Amino acid sequence: MKIVTRTTAINNLKKHIGKDLRKLALQYGITTYETGKQNKGWKGLVLERLAGLENNVSKAPNGLSYELKSVSFHKVKNELAPKETMAITMINPEELKQHSFFESHCWTKLKSIVFCAVMWHGQNSESAELLKVASLDFAEDDDLIKEIKADYDFIREKLIKHGFESLTGKDGKWIQARTKGTGGINPRTGKRRPITRAFYARTSLVKKIFEIAS
Repeated sequence: MKIVTRTTAINNLKKHIGKDLRKLALQYGITTYETGKQNKGWKGLVLERLAGLENNVSKAPNGLSYELKSVSFHKVKNELAPKETMAITMINPEELKQHSFFESHCWTKLKSIVFCAVMWHGQNSESAELLKVASLDFAEDDDLIKEIKADYDFIREKLIKHGFESLTGKDGKWIQARTKGTGGINPRTGKRRPITRAFYARTSLVKKIFEIAS
């Protein structure tokens, strides 16, 4: 079985910068909107193919593992900017209490992500070009990493002192602990759904990662 390392995946993806993922999806037989309903994972499936991750190919083993994430960019005042925040990982309150930043699932996920900027032309658009490929390949003493760590430490301390309910998306300069999921009242049971939260990269962090990579 062929193994595709993170570096190989990034290099493979970079060869396709400027290409239209929608056209490639049609070539690969990956449905996008053809059924009348969007296949939400279509960009990820195309990116996996471009990275070299086909059916009989394996990602590198633990320690070298990675995750491809497509991030939609759009034009704001003639400048490209991320369209939305990006989920990093779900928050497990007990794990967050116990683990410092560099031991955390948040850091493990963040440093493993291969960010793929994709142009957004509107809902159900006929085109979606791959703009750039980037990753968070920095040393642990990098200033940006220190600031992300400070966000994590603040959120962790708040959880320990004030509980899970106290966490809010307002906290954090680069990452935030935001509600994820439907929440609210379950109409079938009449009971409130459990609150779930996840770490998200703010649009400013996504933008910064691509700026550093350029």
